[in-house]
Amino acid sequence: MNPLVRPSRLAPGARVAVVAPSGPVPGERLRAGLDVLRGWGLDPVLAPHVLDRHQELAYLAGTDADRAADLQAAWCDPAVDAVLCARGGYGAQRLIDLLDWEAMRAAAPKVFVGFSDVTALHEAFANRLGLVTLHGPMAAGVDFIKNARAQDHLRATLFEPESVRTIASTGSALIPGRARGVTLGGCLCLLAAEIGTPYARTSARGGLLCLEDVGEESYRLDRYLTQLLRAGLFEGVRGVLLGSWQECEPYERVRALLVDRLGGLGVPVVEEFGFGHGEAALTIPLGVSAELDAGAGTLTLDEPALR
Repeated sequence: MNPLVRPSRLAPGARVAVVAPSGPVPGERLRAGLDVLRGWGLDPVLAPHVLDRHQELAYLAGTDADRAADLQAAWCDPAVDAVLCARGGYGAQRLIDLLDWEAMRAAAPKVFVGFSDVTALHEAFANRLGLVTLHGPMAAGVDFIKNARAQDHLRATLFEPESVRTIASTGSALIPGRARGVTLGGCLCLLAAEIGTPYARTSARGGLLCLEDVGEESYRLDRYLTQLLRAGLFEGVRGVLLGSWQECEPYERVRALLVDRLGGLGVPVVEEFGFGHGEAALTIPLGVSAELDAGAGTLTLDEPALR
């Protein structure tokens, strides 16, 4: 697995488009997130349908066609330097086959930020555009607007990426060791759902696989991990980083499952690394070459996430 193309870092005055590829966006939280971005000297612009609600399917932020059009227009707009997702939820998968990937490939690379349901888009951007993306807080996320550490780490990644080449967590080794590879991954249930779809990744060979999830019972987490194991995604993986398991069962139960399913891989595994749905979530670049030190709880990037 080779590292992907790194977009350019942001500078004060950069225009960032905020899109809603998944669930409905609470307006008050979005306004608070926009204030944070403006405080960084950025120029946030809202996609036309970012506050829409689907009339029949209340879990979607507007129609598939409108959400896809917003994302594509933002990506292909040469005046836009970055695209930030407003929130997760569900719906990103429904957009992937509606996007004009040739047009998006022809556009200049730019920063893309999100997590949770946005995992489906991270995978698509990696596999179809060959582009580094950022698994990080979203503009209308409670974890973003109310948490200084989440804000500070995302801001450093966007503006001064060399200052966060080593991402230090409070995590510890579930399986000790060091490993080198290219970062990939995201929300566990989305990775499992992508298996078998067009252009889906078939293997994490040579990779450092990042996994987290929210609101799942342990048997469901077991199902997702078992699906990925049976599908061969873990074949050749170099190491595993485990993030938050917010609103899942008590962590000792989740931990026992993770040991059961991942302990036989023979690679370093670090737990509680600090990315995902938990408070103070770290921003993890996806598609970069890095070294994982499970014992120290660190991920050291070979190069800054952004140029």
